[in-house]
Amino acid sequence: MNAVAKRSMPWDGAAVRRWLEARIAAARADQVSAEKFGRERQDDCDKAAAEEMVCAALRSEAATNDQPAFIAVLKALAEHDEYIWRGIYNDARFDRHARTCIRTLMKMAKANEGFGNLTRYQKDR
Repeated sequence: MNAVAKRSMPWDGAAVRRWLEARIAAARADQVSAEKFGRERQDDCDKAAAEEMVCAALRSEAATNDQPAFIAVLKALAEHDEYIWRGIYNDARFDRHARTCIRTLMKMAKANEGFGNLTRYQKDR
């Protein structure tokens, strides 16, 4: 499929919600896995917790049914000075990971692509 055809695809809120739910499940599994390794994998745990927090904040039907609404919620999240979530080790590192996740999702939302990839490990994002 060429780039022009990708851009003309309609926004699919249900697919976005499925993707967000899949990412939340993967992030929770990654946190459990990282916890087993202790101090050496605390950064991985913070990264997974940040992804879970961002995806959980976006998964409502009101936010996902409309592409501009989804982007508006992402922009509002990006404007936070700091993020609060349970079970994190380093606040600054967690905030950095949350902002990275928000930027990634912003790019995906603007391009309207990547939400069909439900695999656990997503290196293509």
